[in-house]
Amino acid sequence: MTTGTVYLVGAGPGDPELVTVKARRLLDSADVVLHDSLVGDGVVDTIPDDVRVENVGKRANGDRTPQAEINDRLIREAKAGREVVRLKGGDPTIFARGGEEAEHLARHNVPFEVVPGITSAVAAPGVAGIPATHRDHASALAVVTGHEDPTKADSALDWGALSDLVSAGGTLVILMGVGRLPDNAAALRAAGVDPTTPVAMVERATLPDERVVTGTLDTIVDVADAAAVEPPAVTVVGDVVGVRETVARCLGGSDAMAEAPLTAANGVVGVTDSD
Repeated sequence: MTTGTVYLVGAGPGDPELVTVKARRLLDSADVVLHDSLVGDGVVDTIPDDVRVENVGKRANGDRTPQAEINDRLIREAKAGREVVRLKGGDPTIFARGGEEAEHLARHNVPFEVVPGITSAVAAPGVAGIPATHRDHASALAVVTGHEDPTKADSALDWGALSDLVSAGGTLVILMGVGRLPDNAAALRAAGVDPTTPVAMVERATLPDERVVTGTLDTIVDVADAAAVEPPAVTVVGDVVGVRETVARCLGGSDAMAEAPLTAANGVVGVTDSD
């Protein structure tokens, strides 16, 4: 039997209209789709009924499919001659373990292809009116995972270097960092970032219930708590966040803003949603 191909596909940030043409074609013709939980429901719902679809990601109840099991499933499905789409939120190689899966497939001589997707690292700021880079504000961009404890001695992240980038005018985007927001904000302040540096959090970017909260490095933890920000949310740190204030009144899409930003004594600079 001929071995099938595994396609490591990025589903984009959530809006089904942001799925690439190639990803759409592969989803429509696949034998099986194994998707992560961060893939938008609207994307999953567009997969044809005759395609076997399985969620192999983390679930709200705490259940999770071990990576080793996912790796083995990819091999078994392909060896059975099936065309397999491994569907991931955003881009398959940006904090989505696509690189590990590619190595595993190669070790087992299974043909695969990487199909890039729009990562939330640039999509979330963009739809919120915050360009990740800007000629007048930011000529450098760093994207990091927010899961890691910045106080660990063996942390893989150099918070000093990241702080230098922000202080020099660069943009820092933190993915999956809601839970560690207080630690990450403290680490940046301790490394010398100005406490008044603008910060935004974009929750459920590109989806109908998208929300954006803005504050400063000194206030963002209180802002996020007051707004009850929940994952998935992207945190953006840097002067470029200020561009949103200039463009928000004309911003269309799921984050269309019909009135001026809300203000409050707890430091909330702005909270907007699509309601």
